[in-house]
Amino acid sequence: MQIKTITIGKHSFIPVIPAPLSGVTDLPFRSLISSFTPSSYSISEMIASRAMIIETRESLKKAMPAKSKGVISSVQLAGCSPEVMAEAAKLNEGMGADIIDINYGCTVKKVVNGNAGSALMKQPDLAIEIVKAVVKAVKIPVTVKMRMGWDKENLNAPFLAKQFEEAGVQMIVVHGRTRNQLYEGKADWEFIKKVKEEVKIPIIANGDIKTFQNGTDALIQSNADGIMIGRGLYGKPWIIRDFIDFFNGNKTQPQTYSKKEVGEIALFHFREMVDFYGERVASPLARKHLGWYSSGFTNSANFRGKINMLNESKPIEDEINEFFFN
Repeated sequence: MQIKTITIGKHSFIPVIPAPLSGVTDLPFRSLISSFTPSSYSISEMIASRAMIIETRESLKKAMPAKSKGVISSVQLAGCSPEVMAEAAKLNEGMGADIIDINYGCTVKKVVNGNAGSALMKQPDLAIEIVKAVVKAVKIPVTVKMRMGWDKENLNAPFLAKQFEEAGVQMIVVHGRTRNQLYEGKADWEFIKKVKEEVKIPIIANGDIKTFQNGTDALIQSNADGIMIGRGLYGKPWIIRDFIDFFNGNKTQPQTYSKKEVGEIALFHFREMVDFYGERVASPLARKHLGWYSSGFTNSANFRGKINMLNESKPIEDEINEFFFN
């Protein structure tokens, strides 16, 4: 099964997209993903729009584009004020963002309680108003990521998709769960077809896509134009490339890496994090990534236990070398 190239504004790409994952897809990881997949599509972690306009150090770091040449850089914003969202979008356009993505899918309680993320699916009028304000504020394309609805009694993604398209949104990603499901149960790819039937713009299916079979099933059941991969990225920055190769008919199985090869990637990733954040911040942030890289190898639990107790880069590098290369 093939996926056709799609175009948003002046940007054309194969729609196999890494998801924006808070605390995971920071600049070092996005840049690493892009190094495996030249000319790829890269979305920042979710950034609070109000933090963006006061230019907090953290939000500015999140908005930085991936380093690889040719990467299409999208910045994902969350918020509940049309004026603030529009201002944040305009700021990111000025900083070089290629695309602005609006988050209506985040399920985290802190975000939802702040009337942002998936909470806006309960307030369709405000959600539409925000979209209109952002589209009007910038000249670059605007996209949206959302869930099926707030709960199973309010599956309003098809309705919202039509309104967003009319407001000027150029692509929509739909996670096949409601907010109240969080990550429980199985993603409903068939429901995404209802969204696809309402619009002419590209629709991207998201949720539970980790294997080539998942990706194929998601596309068939949703009739979507592409897929977005979230948790399938954990410890596998090469997976986007593998999926693209699969859909192009160049691969039937994901590429396998030796323990040493994974170790080289893990060590490079860790050093990039240290360069970007500094040792004190990078060391605890890197633990989850190093744990994912080690998964499936003998004595990985012991390795994770050791690095979880360390806060300095040299001892962590020593443990990486000991585990992956000896």
